[in-house]
Amino acid sequence: MQVLLISTYELGRQPFGLASPAAWLRRAGALVECVDLSRHTLNAEQVRAADMIALYVPMHTAARLAAAAMPKIRMANPRAHICFYGLYAPVNEAYFRSLGAQTILGGEFEAGLVSTFKRVRSNGNGSGPSAAQAEPVISLGKQEFIAPDRAGLPPLARYAHLNWPDGAHRTVGHTEASRGCKHLCRHCPVVPVYNGQFRIVQPEIVLEDVRGQVAAGAQHITFGDPDFFNGPRHAMEIVTAMHREHPQVSYDVTIKIEHLLHHAALLPTLRDTGCIFVTSAAESVDDSILARLDKGHSYADFVRVVELFRQSGLALSPTFVAFTPWTTIEGYCDLLARLAELDLVENVAPIQLAIRLLIPSGSRLFELDEVRALCGPYDPAAMVYPWANADPRLDDLGADIQKLVRQGEKEGQSRRAIFLKVWNLTQSMVGNTARGIPAFPIRASRATIPYLNEPWYC
Repeated sequence: MQVLLISTYELGRQPFGLASPAAWLRRAGALVECVDLSRHTLNAEQVRAADMIALYVPMHTAARLAAAAMPKIRMANPRAHICFYGLYAPVNEAYFRSLGAQTILGGEFEAGLVSTFKRVRSNGNGSGPSAAQAEPVISLGKQEFIAPDRAGLPPLARYAHLNWPDGAHRTVGHTEASRGCKHLCRHCPVVPVYNGQFRIVQPEIVLEDVRGQVAAGAQHITFGDPDFFNGPRHAMEIVTAMHREHPQVSYDVTIKIEHLLHHAALLPTLRDTGCIFVTSAAESVDDSILARLDKGHSYADFVRVVELFRQSGLALSPTFVAFTPWTTIEGYCDLLARLAELDLVENVAPIQLAIRLLIPSGSRLFELDEVRALCGPYDPAAMVYPWANADPRLDDLGADIQKLVRQGEKEGQSRRAIFLKVWNLTQSMVGNTARGIPAFPIRASRATIPYLNEPWYC
């Protein structure tokens, strides 16, 4: 039986969410083809040949793109059993089923995909009463992983690369050491599915996956874990072993501000084992917004982390939700000014200056009376609850900055140049009543800060 696994978007990375289930399904006897629509166009012949088609939806953009692909998929193959899997599958279950999905799998999805494959195989084309989904929509069962199988995926050289401090480009691989998160940040899309739990991928499996990617040309590894320090002992065991085996390979991880403070003693080990930057969801420089998001840190904590990173020689790559219902013009100006004062302009991907809060189904933000009051009815196709800022200028500013950033990135403008354009646009809106254009402190040139060339979207 033929299974077609489809990924639409995963931040320019070769998708672990295809490679891992491909290995499980092939072991179960499936003939598996993998298609990454961020690098390939959808092949009608592949679609027609498939008995089961599973679309990977780990994030909002991926889910929207997968939904948009469904009419073409259904037109080419109305008989295939359709499955959506990944973080955004269960919270959009009703909408995906309305598009023709018969199986929805969230959380730890590999075992569920194998079960679905066997169910469809035993029922011919997967139709009929006995073909109804038996697998849990959300499974948090502990899995014994097997090494991902990346056969059939585009080569790593076709994915995002690392811009290295010496000006060279490094080929990037991607793996996962854990899923889920033990924290409950109100705005986080992981929370409705994992609800404060996380699951690890066994170290030997992670290392085998890294080994295979290094053999395929990877010079840098991105760990896609929502938070690498959910299990710090597990994390450090992996990077220590990886560095011992591949001392020439660098890596990056994502870690909460809260964890970076609590485990500050581990920062030198991260540096010494090849970590060159850490992504961290700072989200805001406004303590009242951080409290609403239940982030577990303050602006002062963020500043302390910036200092710790400078002392350790690591690069910090903070991310932000720049536009929220509580953002004001003055508050946005303050965000820009503080990034300049902290000398973080080069550390922040320009798209982070334009990110707008998404409120998905199941969001903990609905614990707040003010959120329930400001949101409109859920929009299934947009996969969010719509909201508008009380000051309509903020919504216009956010849209204008998105256009400005995208144009700047398309033209290859520097982060500093784009930042200054954002600054000037914002100043023009407030009539230059906020602080003047900041004088940038010179602590590091752009060439000393490593970064991936794929912009960060939601």
